[in-house]
Amino acid sequence: MSAQTDQIVEQDQPEGRATAEGLAALGAYTRVYVARVRGGELGSIPALAGLIVITIVFSVVHQGFLSAYNIEALVIQAAPIIIMAMGLVFVLLLGEIDLSAGTTGGLCSAIMAVLMLRHGAPWWLALIVGLVAGLIIGFGMGWLRARVGIPSFVITLATFLAFQGVTLILIGVQGSVILPADSPLIKLENSFVPVWLGWTLLALFVVGYAAIKFNDAIGRRRAELSGAPFTVIAAKVVALAAVGAAFTYEMGINRNLTTSAFFSNKAQGMPWVVVLLVILYGVWHFVLSRTRFGRHVYAVGGNAEASRRAGVGVSRIRISVFVVCSGMAAVSGMVAASLLQSIQSNAGAGNTLLLAVGAAVIGGTSLFGGYGRVIDAVLGGLVVAVIINGMSDLIQGANSAGYEYVATGAVLLLAAGFDAVVRRARAG
Repeated sequence: MSAQTDQIVEQDQPEGRATAEGLAALGAYTRVYVARVRGGELGSIPALAGLIVITIVFSVVHQGFLSAYNIEALVIQAAPIIIMAMGLVFVLLLGEIDLSAGTTGGLCSAIMAVLMLRHGAPWWLALIVGLVAGLIIGFGMGWLRARVGIPSFVITLATFLAFQGVTLILIGVQGSVILPADSPLIKLENSFVPVWLGWTLLALFVVGYAAIKFNDAIGRRRAELSGAPFTVIAAKVVALAAVGAAFTYEMGINRNLTTSAFFSNKAQGMPWVVVLLVILYGVWHFVLSRTRFGRHVYAVGGNAEASRRAGVGVSRIRISVFVVCSGMAAVSGMVAASLLQSIQSNAGAGNTLLLAVGAAVIGGTSLFGGYGRVIDAVLGGLVVAVIINGMSDLIQGANSAGYEYVATGAVLLLAAGFDAVVRRARAG
C-alpha cells in the first residue's frame, strides 16, 4: 500500500511542479507588464477600452446600433480610414507626417477611373496603374524629404493642394465619375463572402494566430528568454476566436431590408473588404515585427543619428515609409471609390486625412515617432467609425455633421494630449 502511494506521489510531482512553474511565470509576466504600463507603455489599452465604452454607450442610447445591418455599415465605412491609417503608421513612426495621403488616394482612384472609362483599359490594368502611381508619388515625397531635406510638412502640404487640382482636372466639370456596376472593384465593398467561407477563413486565422504565438513562446523558452506564459497566449486566442465568431455569426444574418414577395435577394456574409483588411494587417504586422526593415524603422524613429552610426540607411528608410504610406493611400482611395461606386472631383479632400491620422493616434501610435503598431490603425479606425456612425444615428438635423466633427476632434485632441503625457512619462 505504501509503495503504491509513493508511486502516485512521484507521478503527481511533475504535474505539481509544472503548475507551480506556470503560476510563477504568469506572476512574473504580470509584474513586468504592470511595470511597463506604469512606465507609460500602454500600447492599445486606451483605444481598446475607449472602443468598448463608446460601443456600450451607443448601444444603450440607440437600440439598433448593434444590429447586423449597422455593424456591416460601420465596417465598410471604417475600411478606407483603417487602410490609410495603416500606411500613416509607418510615417508617424519616424516622427514625420503626410498631409497629402487623402488627396493621393483620390488622385490614384481618379487615374484608375479615367483609364477604365475614357481609355477602355481593363479594370485590373487600371488598378495596377493607380497603385503604381501611388508608389511613385510616395517615392518622390520621400526623396525630397530624405535627400533634399525639405520638411515633410511643407512637402505634403504642397502636394495636398496640388493633387486636389490634378484630380479636379482629370474628373472634369461633371464633378464625378460613375464606376461600372459590374466592376470587381465595386464588389469589394458591396458583395459578401459566403457564410461557410467566412467561418472557414475565421478558423484558419485563429489556428494560424495560435500556431505563431505558441511557436514563438516555445522558441523563446528554448533560447532561455522570457516570454508570454502559455495561459496568456491561450486567453488571447480564446478572446480572438470569441470576437471573430460573434462577428461572423452576426454577418451571417440576412441584412436585406427590402426583402418582399417579389424581391428576395439576400445580403449575408461578411463584406469582402474585411478579408482585404485582414490580409493587409497580416502583411504589415509581419513587416514591422519580423523583418529587418521593420527593426530599422523603429530604430530610425527612436534615434536617427544613432541608427546612422550603427550602419542603418536612414535616407532609404525615410523614402520607403513614404512609399508605403502613399501606396496604402492609393488602396484606401480605391476602397472608398468602391464604397461610393464613383470618384468625386474632391476625392480624398475634406476630413479624410484627419480621420486617418486620428485613427492612428487614437490607436496608440505616437506623433513624436518611435512607438506604434499596425493594430493601432485598426483599433483607432474602429473608434473613429463608431463615433461617426453613432453620432449620425443619435443626432439628427441640419447641424448633425457639425456635432460629429466636434466629437471626433475632441477625441483626437484627447488622444494627442494623452500621447504627449505618456511621452513625458517615458522620458522621465
